[in-house]
Amino acid sequence: MAKTSSFKLEHPLEKRQSEANRIREKYPDRIPVIVEKLRGVIFLTSTRKSQYLVPADLTVGQFVYVVRKRIKLSAEKAIFIFVKNTLPPTAALMSSIYEENKDEDGFLYMTYSGENTFGLL
Repeated sequence: MAKTSSFKLEHPLEKRQSEANRIREKYPDRIPVIVEKLRGVIFLTSTRKSQYLVPADLTVGQFVYVVRKRIKLSAEKAIFIFVKNTLPPTAALMSSIYEENKDEDGFLYMTYSGENTFGLL
């Protein structure tokens, strides 16, 4: 199943909770998201930026575009974004994905891969 996020390993729970609460208070219309490359994926580059403040009204599809740009992925290559090992609907709002899947620390954790790793299409 899913491995523990490197962000979680690097930051204790209390620090992550405090940071997520601070972000939500300061930016109530934004979603705190952590995006990391799925472990074992070697042909995609990692983004140095793993923390995103995403507008609540952004769709998953629009957010995938942001991630694609950040990792400089060419148009002919596919990217798949997972939340809890599941492909979220591209038309879903990030706010609804956040409410349904946020971690106990207040962040939404997403991973990306260049292939449909879990066969969920």
